[in-house]
Amino acid sequence: MVRIEKEDELRRLMARLGVRQEDIVEKFIRSQGPGGQNVNKVATCVYLRHLPSGIEVKCQRERSQALNRFLARRMLLKKIESQILGRLSEERKRIEKIRRQKRKRSRRAKLKMLEAKRRQAEKKSLRARVRNYGE
Repeated sequence: MVRIEKEDELRRLMARLGVRQEDIVEKFIRSQGPGGQNVNKVATCVYLRHLPSGIEVKCQRERSQALNRFLARRMLLKKIESQILGRLSEERKRIEKIRRQKRKRSRRAKLKMLEAKRRQAEKKSLRARVRNYGE
């Protein structure tokens, strides 16, 4: 049902992400919906769970169990990959934020910031209480 090239590609992706076959729990469930007698008699729905991450996937797109197994594995690996990339991008954002905080301001930015401080100080000095010298 599934071409050998596609299965090899799936195995390479599993190796790249560090997902082992032993970490995946696989169950077969009877599908629901259209499909006739084949769907009602044969457990074509595939349920996969990746134990280390806890990610679960269920696939009943096709009438063939073999094809659903392949599609479910591909869906599971995409979810694991997006979780890993999401974690990496959060770390990258955090590092970039620290880098922005630590870098020196340009001369123009520094002058602008000091001018704003002067204006604020001027406002505050105008709020000071007015004293009458006759009292």
